[in-house]
Amino acid sequence: MLKWLWLSAAVIVLDQITKYIAERALVLYAPVEITPFFNFTLVYNPGAAFSFLGDASGWQRWFFVAVAVGASVFIIWWLRTLHRSERWTAASLTLILGGAIGNVIDRLWHGHVIDFLDFHYAGRHWPAFNVADAAITVGAIILVGYSLFFARNEPDAGKENRP
Repeated sequence: MLKWLWLSAAVIVLDQITKYIAERALVLYAPVEITPFFNFTLVYNPGAAFSFLGDASGWQRWFFVAVAVGASVFIIWWLRTLHRSERWTAASLTLILGGAIGNVIDRLWHGHVIDFLDFHYAGRHWPAFNVADAAITVGAIILVGYSLFFARNEPDAGKENRP
């Protein structure tokens, strides 16, 4: 199921291109209204989701890099064990992998993650995020949803990898 790694590569490329454009086109913390509920707003996040540990002294950068690299190794191992019929699992894992690597690139290159997608309603803003975060979220939703509702109905799901 490593053939699905093209999806991870696509997420990484799209993520890095959009972050490059955001950094050049936007001013830090200055929202650009696109719709009444969506802005482009350049934000730097040294923490994890929802700026978790964002105000730590800097050690969190390497901690999150290590966690993402560990998760990436685990995901690649998991992909290698999947049966051909487990396409949804493979797609979800490669979305998560691509998102994790996209954010690791930011942490290593910039020391923080570049976020710029800003949804809001009635003065309340969802934390800004990026393409990598969206891929991780979509991948996780597919993985959990598929595992809970569909995977057990497949006769070959979970069996050893066969050619």
